[in-house]
Amino acid sequence: MKLDINKKIDIQELIKDLDKYTPKRRGWHWREGRNENRTVGDFEFHETSEGLKNFIPLPGSRGFHYIDPQPDCVVTTEIASGRFEDDIRRMRMAAWHGADHIMVIRTAGQSHIDSLIEGTTQGIGGIAVTRKQVRASRKALDMIEEEVGREINFHSYISGVAGPDIAVMFAEEGVNGAHQDPQYNVLYRNVNMVRSFTDACEAKKIMAWADMLQIDGAHNANATAMKAWKVRPELMVQHAINSIFSKKVGIKPENIALSTVPPTAPPAPCMRLDLPYAVALRDFFSEYKMRAQQNTKYMESDMREATVTHTLNLMISRLTSADIQSTITPDEGRNVPWHYNNIAAISTAKQALNGMDGLREMVKLDREGSLGTEVRELKERAVLFMEEMLEVGGYFKAVESGFFIDSGYYPERNGDGIPRQIEGGIGVGHIYERDADYFAPVSVHYGYNNVPKEFAKASDAIGGDTFEDRSKIVFVDELDEIDNVNTRLKEVEKYTNTSIVKPEVEWKADGIVATTIFLPLDERTAEFAAIKCGEKLGLEDVTVVHKQCLHPSEGTVVEIKGRVKFDIDINELVIPEKVVVLSDDEIRADIAEKPMFVVAATVGQDEHSVGLKETLDIKHGGIEKFGVKYLYLGTSCPVEKLVDAAIETNADAILASTIITHDDVHVKNMRKLHELCIEKGIRDRLVLACGGTQVSNEIAKEAGMDAGFGRGSKGVDVASFLVKRRREMQNEN
Repeated sequence: MKLDINKKIDIQELIKDLDKYTPKRRGWHWREGRNENRTVGDFEFHETSEGLKNFIPLPGSRGFHYIDPQPDCVVTTEIASGRFEDDIRRMRMAAWHGADHIMVIRTAGQSHIDSLIEGTTQGIGGIAVTRKQVRASRKALDMIEEEVGREINFHSYISGVAGPDIAVMFAEEGVNGAHQDPQYNVLYRNVNMVRSFTDACEAKKIMAWADMLQIDGAHNANATAMKAWKVRPELMVQHAINSIFSKKVGIKPENIALSTVPPTAPPAPCMRLDLPYAVALRDFFSEYKMRAQQNTKYMESDMREATVTHTLNLMISRLTSADIQSTITPDEGRNVPWHYNNIAAISTAKQALNGMDGLREMVKLDREGSLGTEVRELKERAVLFMEEMLEVGGYFKAVESGFFIDSGYYPERNGDGIPRQIEGGIGVGHIYERDADYFAPVSVHYGYNNVPKEFAKASDAIGGDTFEDRSKIVFVDELDEIDNVNTRLKEVEKYTNTSIVKPEVEWKADGIVATTIFLPLDERTAEFAAIKCGEKLGLEDVTVVHKQCLHPSEGTVVEIKGRVKFDIDINELVIPEKVVVLSDDEIRADIAEKPMFVVAATVGQDEHSVGLKETLDIKHGGIEKFGVKYLYLGTSCPVEKLVDAAIETNADAILASTIITHDDVHVKNMRKLHELCIEKGIRDRLVLACGGTQVSNEIAKEAGMDAGFGRGSKGVDVASFLVKRRREMQNEN
């Protein structure tokens, strides 16, 4: 199955013969061509990687010939609608915008799982963790890789008491990276600490075999501590424990990544607190990778606020050379993953990282000043924390004593850490010492394994395990008759490969739309007034997703979402033919070879001039910037005067503007202009164009113009048309 750029991904085709699918590859993949200076468009970049075969560039790239430089670091997007058939579509969109690390982990359910799940996940928190969902996602990503021309890493959790089981399944199914940190289980999920660390040995051993990237979970202290900026020494200790533990188990240092999250966000003085912490991490953990993630603890529902914090975090990433840049979607505070906001976060990362390309070559970190002092202090506090932990008897005893997630700035303690009991928690008492004759017939295993002498390796006893012989993998399809992908696809069949479409946010045809409303009311009243507005607009299930007081009495802005009751049949749409606009360079070259002169005015009794001047002047990207010369005759210009001026100056074109439309005066003026040019004998050599808020190309052409330009038209549109129409007239003559 190969993707067609012009066609939607066929989920039914994707899941057909899924039981026979084998992933193309295993193991983590870093971007190609890093640390190479390269020219992209007109610019030299110092911190990029190889570009994509197919991509969608940033909107602002229009002024730079639509270049799409790819940053040197891997870029992550977190996707988890709970329906893999919808996740896959979003993965494809994300890859086109530059994401090459797809993490399906966003909601809480997976780390609570007690066993390997089969069949469906709707009831466990919306995580794609079943073999079917993982395999379908990896299969889709294998195809998306070919479409964009770059390897894409697939990632999820290996945690909870089902961690080793999930690690095996992930290794079998080509998952490339995972969160694995026994401390996460202990501190944040109350899994028994002995069980958690024992399970981690097996899970990490399997990850090492599969060449998976491991990301730790230390950043969760940020989210749980009351004052996150005070737990920075503890965070470093947590990173240290998991990193060396993973290395001892057998994971290569280059496949060990710290999940680094700046502890603060504005309006706190975040750069002064977060940058020293990032530098200290680089000092301590230089042999490992850094995965930078946006802080979500202080993220509310304001998209702008989240994006500003994200951008500041990205500056730290640039200054400290993050290897992976995560992009927690800006609507994390709303707990609904929107298609658009995944892409918006990726674009924020790409735009900021490209903009800061080469920053470290020009700006050096001042280790002699306050930064150096703060870095040294943080490292000293972390070392002292580690030393005290050893003095009390090690990690388990320290956890039992409430050392961790204490909001004090070590060695300060506030006594609000969460103690866990060595003999308590989920899975307590489930660890047993292996007998002397213990034997597990598997190729990848941690610890003592009494392999009989007749076998070269343990898995020979069964003729190879599932890592060596995929035919032994038992593929379990859907188990729930109601909650399964086939049922869900049936429910939206009306919108699949048909002309019927419905707006969506998270799931296919969910019907959700959002709108922003300003109300001159106090915040509380505005909230409910906005809901009423949504209902009067015909929306169902209207809820407020964001509100912000602009003044206690003067007004509040409210963003609402709701479901539409209607469908759209695209066959009923009247879509004008899209006008192909020439490139800026082609327009300039044509004008340079054969200069063009136009006369322009607002005609009749019309005093409106702003739109016309923006079309003309270089200041707003008007035709002047392409080399077109013009004579502006002002407003309320008689049509006769405009035509006479064109004759006197031997102009190539007339540009008329008309805003007033009562009694169809705009149509009458266009028709009069056309007829007068015929009367004067110049119509066949002049390009006539008219613009205005109520002007359309169709109306203008019916009135005798060569073209009409309505709302949203820009100077490049007019300049492109003038060049193309002049070429046509030359061929006609």
